[in-house]
Amino acid sequence: MRTYYRYKEGEAAAGSIVIKFYRSGDQIRGFIRKVTEPGQHDTVFSSEELQVNKAFLIADNKHREAPDTPIFVELTEGVRWNPAWGQLN
Repeated sequence: MRTYYRYKEGEAAAGSIVIKFYRSGDQIRGFIRKVTEPGQHDTVFSSEELQVNKAFLIADNKHREAPDTPIFVELTEGVRWNPAWGQLN
């Protein structure tokens, strides 16, 4: 089971992948971005909202490009971590 890290503004190094989960109606959706150097806009992968499992799949695929960089998760208001998704530190 994969370990993910709780995202906090300014703590993710350039190159890190961040999955942001939010509520869309009665469902949880996600966006994925790659953190860039300060002063630049983060790179967003797939401009459409993703289902949870698809967001994890894409993040895992992007992670292969930089396997030493952790994957961060940002939970917005009303979204709780589901232990079935993995471990959140």
